[in-house]
Amino acid sequence: MYLPGYPALPGGPALPADPLPGADDYRQLMKWMGLDRVIITQGNAHQRDNSNLLASIAEMGDCARGVGIIDGNTSDAEMADLSDKGIVGARIMDLPGGALNLEHLEAVDARAHAAGWMVAVQFNGSDILTHLPRLLAMKSRWVFDHHGKFFRGAAADSPEIDAVLQLIDKGNCWFKFAGVYESSQESWPYEDIAGLSRRIAAHAPERIVWGTNWPHNGISRTEDYPDDVKLAELSLGWLPEGTRRDVLVTNPEELYGLPPV
Repeated sequence: MYLPGYPALPGGPALPADPLPGADDYRQLMKWMGLDRVIITQGNAHQRDNSNLLASIAEMGDCARGVGIIDGNTSDAEMADLSDKGIVGARIMDLPGGALNLEHLEAVDARAHAAGWMVAVQFNGSDILTHLPRLLAMKSRWVFDHHGKFFRGAAADSPEIDAVLQLIDKGNCWFKFAGVYESSQESWPYEDIAGLSRRIAAHAPERIVWGTNWPHNGISRTEDYPDDVKLAELSLGWLPEGTRRDVLVTNPEELYGLPPV
């Protein structure tokens, strides 16, 4: 979500093309999809400046919480202020354009854990075995974002997916179904991601969360822009029968520390 008056900063991507996807657009998406609550994640365009995120949460009201950017130097007072303004998590994105990479993992984890926040972690999942010891050492609740982004591919029975299950079994890791088109090496219906997603969901449906990935900033052509409902039905169809409500309601409540409905 992007509001006027918050320019893109050096190091990140450009803002989406005008008109910027704002609060009215988000509310329209929520109504269309039947969403009551949303988590707004800090856009890479704004790098370490949470101003647009905080303004977006304020604009959306009590239905919204946020995942922002902090580092090891973020003070207790700053953390408390961010919490008061609706921030419930911190973001690590070890991909081009990300504000904080995995070099900051331990420092961000420590600050988030002390505040009771979660951490959203995104990197090339094909390298998960390299990062596994550090991920296993995390203390915060955290989510492995965007279907893992296994850019070199990962079969459902691969060592990489075994590692995901090991992380989940530790008890503080979730796996997010979101933006499958960013992770897949195939076109619709993304069968390469379907296989690994089914295995992870069958192993621990209580550790799956879902996100829209709206406003789909990586899509540059109008004809490629996804149908959000169709995309949701596809990925939610990879869940075991009878688990959809948990994935959409109960699991995110636990991960993000939201009040139960």
